[in-house]
Amino acid sequence: MAPIALDDFLDKPEFYRDPYPVYHELRATDPVHWSDIMGSWVLTRYDDVVASMRDPSRFSSAGRHALSLDRLPEHVRKKAKPIYEHYAVGLIHTDPPDHTRMRALINKVFTVRAMESLRPRVQKIVDDLLDAAAAKGEMDIMAALAFPLPVAIISQILGIPEEDNDKFAYWNEGVNELTATGRTTEANLERGLPIFQHLRAYLRDLIEKRRRDPQDDLLSALVMVEDEGDRLSEEELITNYQTLITAGFETTMNLIGTGLLTMLRHPDQLAQLQADPSLTESAVEELLRYETPFQRNWRVAAQDTDLGGKRIERGQLVAQMLGAANRDPEVFPDPDRLDITRNSGRHIAFGYGIHFCIGAPLARIEADVAFRTLLRRFPALRLKHDQADWREEIVFRGLNSLMVEF
Repeated sequence: MAPIALDDFLDKPEFYRDPYPVYHELRATDPVHWSDIMGSWVLTRYDDVVASMRDPSRFSSAGRHALSLDRLPEHVRKKAKPIYEHYAVGLIHTDPPDHTRMRALINKVFTVRAMESLRPRVQKIVDDLLDAAAAKGEMDIMAALAFPLPVAIISQILGIPEEDNDKFAYWNEGVNELTATGRTTEANLERGLPIFQHLRAYLRDLIEKRRRDPQDDLLSALVMVEDEGDRLSEEELITNYQTLITAGFETTMNLIGTGLLTMLRHPDQLAQLQADPSLTESAVEELLRYETPFQRNWRVAAQDTDLGGKRIERGQLVAQMLGAANRDPEVFPDPDRLDITRNSGRHIAFGYGIHFCIGAPLARIEADVAFRTLLRRFPALRLKHDQADWREEIVFRGLNSLMVEF
């Protein structure tokens, strides 16, 4: 039987509801698979994904956007150029030594200790959000908790004024039009580009305010941080700051939403967690593996290389399907079974190697507090509808809404 083609599924809603059967078949029959629509090799095996993350000399994070830009039709390319130039200088789109320099500077202020100190604040926000929903007997988890919690936290630590929090939904939707679908088209540029440009202007203005009047927030710290005379340039500040904003709530929002949906669809696991809340930390790791919030990353081949029996040529893109890798039966036995006691320590939901997610500790704290508090306060929590409202994006795996009753 001939291998299936991923391109045959990318426009089908059922794929986004459950992509894992397609990933399983690709992994078994064509694990290094070419996609014309994505313009890249698609990796679905854990070992191949990790190999491409481990070695920047073979698989580079630099130049990915320039390569993608060149593939676009000329009339689309001209409009998209500012976006691709924006990302080119950021932490996640560079290799050593630039990546090493920026990561060292950002690590000085984005520490595990600093994130852990936010736990009481996370708890207060969760309590307040659930107080607001408690009298209604039902809520949309995405709108009532999964979105506002990480927005409030990332706003606080990065120095976004509280009155601007409502802009996040608008910004996030606009940026996702450009980055989360896996395709840049004239249509999503028409909607997303003005929002993207507005966000850049807002960040530039906010950075200038912090230069003149530093506050007790991470933006001020990032503006002022220095190491042997080296600082982040203004373009590096803007790009990295925008990345921290998006990554700071996108992963957590999706983890809370898809994680709760998964638990409610597995009542045996839910009952086990309610009986023993000490399993919450383990459950969060299993949910990260089972429904990986950030599903697709990518690299560009820095040299001709062989992987999985295929010849990948220098300059070709490689799509790392993290969600597929985290369901690889060679690494995770019975991978489609949810087991909150599973040792999921090898999952790569936060990436691997030098680009491991800098915000992983914060995402884990927020999810831990959210799940513990939800299940304690609403022990009879249940789904209101059988069907979940999935976002049709290949980069992020998340929900538009999740109605629950209690």
